[in-house]
Amino acid sequence: MLEHHISAAEQASAQRELLTLRDLLRWAVSYLNHDTLSFGHGSDNAWDEAVYLLLHSLNLPLDQLEPFLDARLLASERERYIALITRRVNEQCPAAYLTGQAWLQGHSFRVSPATIVPRSPIAELLEEQLQPWISDPSQVQHALDMCTGSGCLAILCALAFPEARVDAVDLSSEALEVARLNVSDYGLEDRLSLHQSNLFDDLPAQRYDLIICNPPYVNQHSMDNLPKEYLHEPNMALAGGDDGMDLVRRILQAAPDFLQPEGILVLEIGHEYEHFCAAFPELEPVWLSTENSTDQILLLQREQLVS
Repeated sequence: MLEHHISAAEQASAQRELLTLRDLLRWAVSYLNHDTLSFGHGSDNAWDEAVYLLLHSLNLPLDQLEPFLDARLLASERERYIALITRRVNEQCPAAYLTGQAWLQGHSFRVSPATIVPRSPIAELLEEQLQPWISDPSQVQHALDMCTGSGCLAILCALAFPEARVDAVDLSSEALEVARLNVSDYGLEDRLSLHQSNLFDDLPAQRYDLIICNPPYVNQHSMDNLPKEYLHEPNMALAGGDDGMDLVRRILQAAPDFLQPEGILVLEIGHEYEHFCAAFPELEPVWLSTENSTDQILLLQREQLVS
């Protein structure tokens, strides 16, 4: 197996000898297949990531590789792609940070190291307008996305519920700058408002029909053992304390004051099911299934939180 590093000499050799897209992809996959690299920021394997970075670097449609496989590249194009793969391998930097772009449910969002890379399965549920838990999408008049990061879930929420005004909250001013660009890209400035706040602390008084939240929830043991790729993401967007539930406790305590009587909270907890059940044994949430999970997203009615 190749050494987990691409040297200057190897880059120069690739620049001289690799001519076509097919050549470059074979070379890139060989390095990306190293067992110390971790995937999970938009792709789950070396081939998909190599293809994405190549097509993105060449400004080609991301779904049209085949017609171009045997096309030759300019020296400047080869150099640009080799530089991307070198950073991905040598720095173990997520591909989304290399391109400044991430995809979620077919939608493109800007990202930066100030935001986590969008990957929340809540997006899948929003694509289905949270049915059957929300029977009439037009009844969602006010929605909140807590811990919004890049604003991706807030934007998908606004698209899913076209009658709703959406508030999006984050503590990080740098993340909110990225979110502001995304909101502008989707032309949602008239319906989607961004707020800097420590959870609910500085949020204007408002009752919401729906609150969605992908908070920091990674427990400390898992934080201590994260692959290097995840260490490029902001710690404050991942770390949830010893059991991962530090912010979840605050969210569940404050949420009833911001929910309509029939309002619902949709909360992501990732792989912290056991920690959640231990911390909140009295709660009986509905666990929402997605394509790849059955116990990572929960739904609670306001009355459950009050009682």
